[in-house]
Amino acid sequence: MGTVSLRKVWRLGIKEWWSLLRDPVMLVLIVYTFTGAVYVAATAQPDTLTRAALAIVDEDGSPLSLRLGSAFSPPQFLAPELITLDQADARLDRGTATFVLVIPAGFQRRVLAGRPAALQLNVDATRMSQAFTGSGYVQQIVLGEVATYLQGVRMMQAPPIDLTVRARFNPALAPSWFGGLMELVNNITMLGVILTGAALIREREHGTVEHLLVMPVSAAEIMLAKLWSMGSVVLLAALVALLGILRALLGVGIQGSVPLFLAGASLHLFAAASLGILLATLARSMPQFGLLVILVLLPLQMLSGATTPRESIPWVLRELMLLAPTTHFVELSQAILFRGAGADVVWRPLLALAAIGASLYALALARFGKAMRQG
Repeated sequence: MGTVSLRKVWRLGIKEWWSLLRDPVMLVLIVYTFTGAVYVAATAQPDTLTRAALAIVDEDGSPLSLRLGSAFSPPQFLAPELITLDQADARLDRGTATFVLVIPAGFQRRVLAGRPAALQLNVDATRMSQAFTGSGYVQQIVLGEVATYLQGVRMMQAPPIDLTVRARFNPALAPSWFGGLMELVNNITMLGVILTGAALIREREHGTVEHLLVMPVSAAEIMLAKLWSMGSVVLLAALVALLGILRALLGVGIQGSVPLFLAGASLHLFAAASLGILLATLARSMPQFGLLVILVLLPLQMLSGATTPRESIPWVLRELMLLAPTTHFVELSQAILFRGAGADVVWRPLLALAAIGASLYALALARFGKAMRQG
């Protein structure tokens, strides 16, 4: 295979930068992926109850029912609206209320007398995420307010056990922290695969790959140039997103060492970019490459632990995903950015990323070299 000239690798990499600058679609994709997409993922919070519409039918008119009505407040709920019972179905039908809480007459009297008392919660179950999460919120708030009210009236004895909850690494339990950081991790993988693969496909479609074939450069030099040039672009964009969007704009608490995270991201980009070149050697056009990326990237991201804990994934898939670079990158990213782990904790995923990257590089180089020899 011969020796690799770092000078040629450097100059070919500069050529890749100029080619990227002439591709406005790719530039827009890079900018949006590490700005708008990260911001949307951090702030959309689709799995969190936010500003749910609640209406209350208060047929009791007691201090306890008024207390319950005032317990629902933003950001989980909009200010509750008092309606009559005959308006409840119409509100649900029109979709102007997701929850309708009915407090029957005599509710407080039955509670104070120690007799069974019931409330009715009507839920628009077509809004499945809000319906499931919100029902639990409503039940918890109602039970808490009734218990507090009874304790003040009857001077009930405090429970013998007091559970103190300490939320580490995310004390405010802000879902934007997890959503934004995991979106950044997934986008590093996606752009690492797409940019290098698209660069090779672009060479083939524009006919410039034939120019490379007659130049005194080897397949390894061409491939290394694409790896470092496209990888550096993704790494720079990721740093801007991490410090500019997440830390400065959204106030996400980054616990660990940013340089250590970037070192892990560099190893991951080495593996992801090699995978991108491997997929580009299998595809004959950009649409084919796009389909291959979808087939490969979705399982890599969904089963890596970025979306759901790896412990909840079936055993066979969980063990199989140890061969994927995304699994180890998600592990080290969460350890560094969430928990402030150092190199003594994340050395295993770093070593795994290096080994997987070297394997993918060797496989991609063999395919790429064969394609160049065939002309």
